[in-house]
Amino acid sequence: MTTTEANSTPTAEQPVPMSVPMRFEVTTLPVADVDRAKAFYLSLGWTLEADVNFDEHTRVVQITPIGSPASIQFGTGSTTMTPGAGALQSLYLIVDDIVAAREDLVRHGVQVSEIWHREPADLHAPGRDPNGTSYNSFASFSDPDGNSWLVQELTDRLPGRVQLLDPASLAERLLEASLQHERFDIAAPPHHWWDWYAAYMDAREHGATEGAEASALADKYMAEVKGVVIPAE
Repeated sequence: MTTTEANSTPTAEQPVPMSVPMRFEVTTLPVADVDRAKAFYLSLGWTLEADVNFDEHTRVVQITPIGSPASIQFGTGSTTMTPGAGALQSLYLIVDDIVAAREDLVRHGVQVSEIWHREPADLHAPGRDPNGTSYNSFASFSDPDGNSWLVQELTDRLPGRVQLLDPASLAERLLEASLQHERFDIAAPPHHWWDWYAAYMDAREHGATEGAEASALADKYMAEVKGVVIPAE
C-alpha cells in the first residue's frame, strides 16, 4: 500500500472494509406461545439447536432451517417486540427450486402462497419467472405469530456472494482460479500456487469480477505480501 492510499479518505462509493469478519447468524422472533412456535418450526423439519431455561423469566429456543448457516431464536425475556403487531416481515429463505420448495412446505402442512414473480408492470405476477431469472420467483408463508417468510429462488448468485461451503460452488470457483492462474504460473518465479489461489478467491468473495479484476488483485497480493513478481515484459 502506498502512502497516498493509506492517507486517502474513504468515500461513499469506496468504503473501507472492516478488518474483523462479522457473521450474521441469528434473528430473534417475537412469539406469544413459545411451545406453539417451537412445534411449528420443528414441524418443518428444521433443527432444534437449543432450548434453555436460564431462570424462571428467561427461556431461549434456537432452531435452524435445513442447510442454513443462520438460525432463529425466540422465547421469553429475549425481545421487547410484541407478537402479532410487532411481527417480523419477509424473512428470506433462499432455495434452488421454488416449485420443489413450495411442494415440500405443503407436505409439511404449511399454508403457503402460490408462486409469483416480478415483472416491470406487475410486481406480483402469477407463477415462476418464465425465464428462470435468479432472485425473481417467490412464495410466502407465516408462522402462528404472524412472522412472515419469503421463499426466494436463487440459481445464480451475484458476484462475491458464492458460499464456499457449497461443494459445487467451491469446485466451480477452484476451476475458475486454476484457469486464471495459468498466466501467472508461466510468467512468475517459483511460488506456492495456493497463495495465488487464496488471494484470487478472496478477491472474488469480496465482489471482484472474475478474470482481470480478481487476477490483478491476486498478482498484487503475491508481489506485496509474498514477494513474487512477474518480470516486466
